[in-house]
This record gives sequence, structure tokens and C-alpha cells, in this order.
Amino acid sequence: MTTVLNVEAPSLDEATALNVEALDRSFGDRQVLKDVTFTVQSGRLTGFVGANGAGKTTTMRIILGVLDADAGAVTWRGAPLTRPVRQRFGYMPEERGLYPKMSVAEQVIYLGRLHGMSAADARRNTGTLLERLDLAARADDHVERLSLGNQQRAQIAAALVHDPELLVLDEPFSGLDPIAVDTVLAVLRERAAAGAAVLFSSHQLDLVERLCDDLVIIADGTIRAAGARAALREAYTLPRFRIEVDGDAGWLRDQPGVTLVDLDGRHAVFDLATGVDDQQVLSAALTRGPVRAFTPVRPTLAEIFREVIQ
Repeated sequence: MTTVLNVEAPSLDEATALNVEALDRSFGDRQVLKDVTFTVQSGRLTGFVGANGAGKTTTMRIILGVLDADAGAVTWRGAPLTRPVRQRFGYMPEERGLYPKMSVAEQVIYLGRLHGMSAADARRNTGTLLERLDLAARADDHVERLSLGNQQRAQIAAALVHDPELLVLDEPFSGLDPIAVDTVLAVLRERAAAGAAVLFSSHQLDLVERLCDDLVIIADGTIRAAGARAALREAYTLPRFRIEVDGDAGWLRDQPGVTLVDLDGRHAVFDLATGVDDQQVLSAALTRGPVRAFTPVRPTLAEIFREVIQ
């Protein structure tokens, strides 16, 4: 069974920080973005998911003003983007962009100053961030002497140093070990809780599912699904259930409207035909003995992603 989610133009409200509306972009004869539309909300983490070449990086570069769109618009709190507005954004590109011969602290302070911070504020924020990202001990090391994971954390510090109102992060978890991932996740959650809007891309769907509040799924330059994580999971949930009983669950084969998906003794996963009440199946199970578990099966982000890009 395939479920299709109709992605409509987002409704704008006071929580909408970034509005991406009907973006088109081509490189030569190849159109890489087609009517790309979504929103990013203040105080929320939005995961931007798609395969390589789907259009994520191009979209992010248009948001940051690195590229121009052929059509469409990007607005911030309902107004056109200007250079002073973009100066309040933080960006971490997928490719490493730090100066290898500068020390970590010197570089982060320098980038803070480029965003208009005073020297004192840039130093203070740099110290706090390096401490939070477990880089304080490497503050005086040249970037080229850091491991790839520590270089990634340094880039995240550079994107955050000026307390941006919008964070745009392209593959921020690439090269990070599990402990470093947890550290970065905690910092991003803190920024969102303080009111920042966060848009990040990642191929690590389990991390996106764990972290984000909202999802945007792009494939072949078009938005295939967008919305709150819980709403998307609900939209793509099949009438599928998991049951655990004390005896053998094989009797489900003969239950009207039930299609077994998996059976392992006391455990079973099954689908229900349209119009069949799950409580009828539960009642039938209870007549045969105790029921230890009976729950709907919710799709993972990976399962939703595979479905919508087909």
C-alpha cells in the first residue's frame, strides 16, 4: 500500500521564520530545483533530507545568497532577505572551509568579528562554545592538526559564534563519533530552545528522526513531503499492529480482515483491511488468553523516505 502526502503551500504564522517559496534553479539545461516550497519555524529543528544530488545544497546556498534562484523567493519573517539580515544567519557548508594555518580559537573569534561582534563578545562566545563542544583543550591548535571530527566541531562553533537567528547546517554530523554527535545535538537543541530556527541536512536518517521537530524530504529537485515529524508519521502509518500473547498467535491467519506480516510464536505483526476495527482483533485475542502487548506499528523516517521518493 502506498500513501501519498499532498504537500501544500505552507501557512505562514508568527512562528514562521524562514519561508522558501516556489524556488526554481537550473544549471545549463539541467533543472535542479522545481517549485521548492517549505518553511522553517523559530524554536524548531527542521531536518532536510534527500539523496545526493536531490537539491539540498543548492537550496541552502540560495537561502544564504551564495546562489540566485531562477524563480521564486526566500523571505525572513515576511520580509525579503538583505545582506544585514543574512549577517544574522549561521552557515556550515558540507565542505570544510576553515583556514588550516589558524588556531581554532583565533579562527572562530575572527569569524565572529566578521559578523559584527565586538572583540570581547567574540572571545567570550568562542570560549563558551569550545567548552560546550569539547574543544577547549584544542583552542590553540592549528585547524590542520585536528582530527576530521574535531574540524567538524570547529566548523559548528564558527557557525554558532555570533548567536545566529537562523542556522543552516549542511551535513553537520559527518565524521562525528557517537559521543561527539550527542554533544552537537545538545548544543543545537539549546539554540532552538532559545528561539533560533535550525535547518540541517543529513544522510543519517536515524539522527534526523531523533533530533528534528519538522521534516522536509526532497527528491529530484522537488519537495515530496514536508511537515511536523509526528504528522508525517501519522500520514504514512499503515493499519499495522504488533501483538504479543501467551500462546501461539497463529490463529490470526483465520481472523477476518487480518493479513499476517510476521509471525514468531507468541509475537505477530499484521495488517488490517479497510473497515476492520483493531479492537475486534484485540477482543478475539483476549478470548484466547492474556494479551501482553498490542500496539500500532509506526513507520520510521527511513521507511517514509523510501516511500515518498519512489
